[in-house]
Formats: sequence, C-alpha cells, structure tokens
Amino acid sequence: MSEKPIIECVPNFSEGNNLQIIKQITDCIEGVEGVTLLDVDPGKATNRTVVTFVGHPEAVIEAAYLAIVKASELIDMSTHKGEHPRMGATDVCPLIPVSGITMDETSTYAIKLAERVGRETKIPVYLYGYAQPNSERNNLSIIRSGEYEGFFEKIKQPQWKPDFGPDVYNAKAGATVIGARDFLIAYNINLNTKSTRIANRIAFDVREAGRVKRLGNPISGEIMLDEKGEPIRIAGKCKEVKAIGWYIEEYGIAQISANLTNYIVTPVHVFFEEVNSSAVSRGVRITGSELVGLVPLSAMREAGKYFLKKQERSIGVSEKELVEIAIKSLGLDELGPFDPNKKIIEYRMKNINNQLIDLSCKAFADETASESAAPGGGSIAAYTGALGAALATMVANVSANKKGWEHRWEYFSNIAEKGQSIKDELLRLVDEDTNAFNGIMEAFKLPKTTDDERLVRLNAIESASLYATQVPLQTMQIANTILEIAKEMIEHGNQNTLSDAAAGVLCSKTAVQAAYYNVMINAKGLADKAMALKLAGEAKALLQNNTEVSNTLLKEVDTKIDF
Repeated sequence: MSEKPIIECVPNFSEGNNLQIIKQITDCIEGVEGVTLLDVDPGKATNRTVVTFVGHPEAVIEAAYLAIVKASELIDMSTHKGEHPRMGATDVCPLIPVSGITMDETSTYAIKLAERVGRETKIPVYLYGYAQPNSERNNLSIIRSGEYEGFFEKIKQPQWKPDFGPDVYNAKAGATVIGARDFLIAYNINLNTKSTRIANRIAFDVREAGRVKRLGNPISGEIMLDEKGEPIRIAGKCKEVKAIGWYIEEYGIAQISANLTNYIVTPVHVFFEEVNSSAVSRGVRITGSELVGLVPLSAMREAGKYFLKKQERSIGVSEKELVEIAIKSLGLDELGPFDPNKKIIEYRMKNINNQLIDLSCKAFADETASESAAPGGGSIAAYTGALGAALATMVANVSANKKGWEHRWEYFSNIAEKGQSIKDELLRLVDEDTNAFNGIMEAFKLPKTTDDERLVRLNAIESASLYATQVPLQTMQIANTILEIAKEMIEHGNQNTLSDAAAGVLCSKTAVQAAYYNVMINAKGLADKAMALKLAGEAKALLQNNTEVSNTLLKEVDTKIDF
C-alpha cells in the first residue's frame, strides 16, 4: 500500500513578542481541514516565530497562503527589530517532504504556492532550495543578504527581480522566500559569556563557510584575495552548517545560533562537540542548548547512542532512554523543560494518530477483550513477539553491565541494539495488523449496486485481504529472528538470566505460531490461489524452522539449569 503524501511547512514570521498576532496567524493554519499544527515557537530576542504544521500537500499550501496573507496584514516590517536576519513579515516559508512524496513533487507545490502569493498579493516572492532552478540564487542567506532595509534598492537590480509578484518592494510586508528543502534543524548553543566577539569566533570555527583569511592578525589583518579578487576563506569544521554568534538579552548570555541544513552530514551531537571543543579552547564552556521548532527522532536517537558509547555503556536501550540521554547530554533542559512529545516530530504525529501501542498494558488488554474484532490474534502475536525481543535484549544489557565483563560491553551492546530494532518493528506490526483488518472491513462496505461498483469492491477486498495476509507473515519472519539473539545469550550471556532468555524463546515460538494461523485463515480467502499457496508455503516453512530451533534452545536451557 502506498503512503499518503504528507509534507511539512515551517514558515518563519517576523513577530516573536505579540502573542495575539501570532495566534491570529496560527488560527488561519488550524482552520484548514487536513492540516495539523505541530509547533509554535516564538523568540523574544529574535522577534521571530517558527511555526510547524503538516498535512496533505494541497491543504498545506492553502494554509500557508492564508498565513502569509494574515502576516502581511498584521506585521509592519518598517518598525521591526530583531536579532535574526529577516526581509519580510513571512520571512521564509519552506516545504519539506515527510512521506509518500518526492522532493521534486514538493518543489512543484512550493512553486504553486509562490505563484499564487505573487499573483494575489503585493508581496514579491523569491524561490529557494530545490524549487529554485537558478543555482546563483537558491541559497536563502544570499537571497536575504541586505535584509529588509537593503531590499528597497536590491530589488531594482535585474539579477534580483522576484520570481513572482511585483518588482517594487512592499514597505509593510517586505518580501517572502518560498521553497523546498530537506529537514533543517535550527539549533542554538548557549555559552557562559556575554561576548558576541567570542561567540562569533566559535561560530566561524565550526560553520562550513568558516572565516576569511587575513594577513598577520586573524582578526584585524588585511583580507587575502584570490586571483579573481574574491576573499580567500578558511573552511570551518562542520559541513552543511550555517552559524553566527549573538547576544541574547532574554537569557543574559552569548549564543551560537545555527542551522544544520543536513543533519545526516553533520548530526546535532557532532556539531555540539565541535562547538564545545572550540569554546573550551577559548576559555568558555557550553551551558546548555535549545532546539527551535521540531527535531527528527533519528537525530535524538543517534545523539543518545553517541553519548552512551562515550561512557562505554550499551546502546541497546529503549528509545525513551536514548532520548533522555540526548536531552541531558546536550543540555536541552537547562533553560526550561524539554518535552519530547512536543519537540520530536514523529512523537507529535504519533499523538495525533492514537496508536494501540501507546495504550497502557491494562488498556490494551481491555481493548482486546472488547466486542470489537480488532485488535485480534495478529496484533497479539506481534505484541508477544515484541515481549520476547525485549527479554532477549534485557539479557544482553544485563550482561553488558556485569562486573568483570567490561571488556565485552561492546559485544553485548551490539546484540542489545539488534534486539531493540526487532522489538520496535514488532510493536509497529501490532498496529499494522489491526489496520490491515480494518482495511478489509472498509472494502466490504463499498457500494455494490452496479457492475462497475461490484468490480471495484471485489478488487478492493482482494487487495486488502492480500495485505492482511502479508502483515502476519512479516510478523512471523521478524519474530523468528528473536531466536538468533536468544541463542547468543543462552550460550554467552549472564547465566543468571537463563530463565529470561528461555521466556524470550517461548514468546518467539508463540508469536510465530499465532501469526501463522492468521496467515492461513486470510490466505484461504484470496481469489488468487497461486499467491495464496505461495504465502501459505512460506508460513509453513517458517513455522517448522521456528519450532525446531525453539525446542533445541529450550532443551539447552533445561540442561544448564537442571539439578
């Protein structure tokens, strides 16, 4: 089944103090059906608010248009002051692909939005990022250079004619930059100094653009030029990073303000460590950091793993613990509480979807026991498998922390990390199995008055039934891999946890057999009998393998614990 297209929009509005103005703008966004407002992050010192919302592309660009119009009505750029570079009431409005959509498709929606703003308002609009085909003007900082005050003259230059809208600067609303980009992390690091000069030197050390090369004194010496007369630059340490230093009166400290434009190339924790290294060399230290807007879960997970590895501790811990380690290590809760459910994009979207796996154990059991047919055996099979993976993982983590086994922590850490991955995938299948069952029910509800309707209904039932067969087969495949880590732990793990490893084996065995029955009953209803036989054959082979290996492992445990 193909994913529904979802894009994220992160407009930056040049107002961070008047909450009533911000509320009126976000009300426009929330008023559009199919859009979910995820985050509103106002900054007093920057006098700027970063808003994050997601939804179907058409709904998102409608909400973005309404917000841009409202901002132009409420914000007067002629009186605006703030620490952050800016050129308009809606300074920048990027679209980011989330799922079920390509960057090229996202760029098309950005161009569509920009064209409408230029056509229906008096706001000049510039394209940037992937939506801008001209490589000489697709960089946001280059477009915005000169800022609001300088754009009255800049816009008159032929090379800076807007992509859409009038080529006369709008004194009240300024101009707007609209584009498509990869996920950007806006990240600020606080220092125990008030010196903007020191903060900027650190920013120059770490940002990709680095600093200009000078003769003699690196601060006041003559700028060195290349053969074209352009300043020679000394590159900074972090690729895909833009950064400046400034003083934040609200906190009474200097700060490194950065945009990580590709957090895969330079992860949050790598940037943090480079800033820390530069700061220490200059006699200052980090006192905490803050994320502006939302952050991808993967960025927090990788940060947690990085700091655990530095401590020579197992990284095969729960996602929750990885996130907690990242928060503490990066100092994200120094200036105020950091709520992962509000700041991590996947968690914000998960809270909207109300998944089964977010229920308490009691609530999940109660829901299973209700008169509804879902969740049923397939979901329970996946959950049982998740418990088996959790037990095998627990044995690995206990072994990693066993006194005298410190030299083996990395071996057990790798096994525990694999176990966590298996557990998480099986937890995903808890909801996916129920979703697959609901898909069959929806297909049966389709109209069947005409021949065409009956054909559409039959095809939908077949497609949904096939998927409902494939999901428990996937549960079988993944639950079967629990035995690999259980075997390692039974043979090499802490022998005081043999009973836990055995329980994990039994959970794997139960999960595979329970999912097997779901495969068979759903395959039996398929009209495509060749496909049904193929899936049933795979399920039978998996069941036989799991039963044989499980029984062998349980006999091994019996031998070790018998007396």
